[in-house]
Amino acid sequence: MEFNTKLLHGRAVTPYPNGATLPPIAQSNAFQYESFEQLEQVFAHKAMGFAYSRIGNPTVAAFEQRVAELEGGAGAVATSSGMAALSMALLCILSPGDEIIAGSGSYGGTIDLFGNLEKLGITTRFVHELTAAEIAPLITPRTRVIFGELISNPSLRVMDVAAVAELAHAHGLPLLVDSTTATPYLATSLALGADIVVHSSSKYISGSGDAISGIIVDGGKFPWNFSVHTALQGFEKYRKMAFLTRLRTDLWENFGGCLAPMNAFLGVVGLETLGLRMDRICENAAALAAALDRAGVSEVCHPSLPQHPAHDLCIRQFRGRGGGILTFRAGSRDRAAAILNRLEYAAIASNVGDVRTLVIHPASTIAMKNTEAQRQAAGIYDDTIRVSVGIEDPADLIKDFLQAVGGAD
Repeated sequence: MEFNTKLLHGRAVTPYPNGATLPPIAQSNAFQYESFEQLEQVFAHKAMGFAYSRIGNPTVAAFEQRVAELEGGAGAVATSSGMAALSMALLCILSPGDEIIAGSGSYGGTIDLFGNLEKLGITTRFVHELTAAEIAPLITPRTRVIFGELISNPSLRVMDVAAVAELAHAHGLPLLVDSTTATPYLATSLALGADIVVHSSSKYISGSGDAISGIIVDGGKFPWNFSVHTALQGFEKYRKMAFLTRLRTDLWENFGGCLAPMNAFLGVVGLETLGLRMDRICENAAALAAALDRAGVSEVCHPSLPQHPAHDLCIRQFRGRGGGILTFRAGSRDRAAAILNRLEYAAIASNVGDVRTLVIHPASTIAMKNTEAQRQAAGIYDDTIRVSVGIEDPADLIKDFLQAVGGAD
């Protein structure tokens, strides 16, 4: 099946009760069993079923199964947010003294998370570009994982997943990819060579800015070395499924970062139109970026533009698309504020992946906790404006942005 058909008719779209076309919302904390023995078996993970919604819920499971199928994964675990997904994916395989290699252009909240991990004895080494050439010199005997955003937010650097995965695997390391901004529609990271994929599914997957959620998908193919990845010790018998097993039966249960059934349901609803929305969003983003570039706006950045360093890679890796985010520079912080305040259609808001166009000044919001050096390494300056392009008619968006830029002088 092609992508949009799979969204509606894939193997994970199971028959739902009473002929419903969507999974029912199992808005229940607990699930009743007829005997002591049945509930004991479910709690011990020796029988299929649901016992308590913190550790498993039918609606959440339906969402997990759909995303896992789209990504081609062995299984998925849904979480309360994208940051919860990334935190638990990392903590599942890291111990004090371990090291991460990550891109410096990562989302501001992710940079903050690495600072939190530092307090637990887990160090992050940053590279400007997530290329094999830049990563290789930083690999040490303490390196345990390579992490990167497929399309970084908001720096819009693009990872060549196949090349980085080849390097990682040559050193016995898993590659963990945040594919939030690319989505499974533009690229399936597992097929390109990644081992674990995370999404802030609050973004493009849900699509309407109506539900916070995250999800972790395990490819189930990485050959874990339990003497190196000591956090997985005790799960040796599960071999290549050790990460997913520990994640679901240990870390996820105990940290309590579960996804609410209603938000899982909204994730399923949003997922069914992901392909259609991404087509329109990517087309709009490319058209708006080209129009701003032609108008002489400073440093317009979008992978669809020929001058973008990853332009050719995007053609190969992302169905020829550049994603839905673009950035440009206003010249000063005050002028950036003036442009944002003049926009009529774009909402000043911190989300991405909404059906409506959203704009933000990253330096004063999503990256405000980062140091000046961290912001510059991520390509965030006092005059940077980030645009998450929506599905409006492109002519209206272009007209709106051009009048805002022109009127801010």
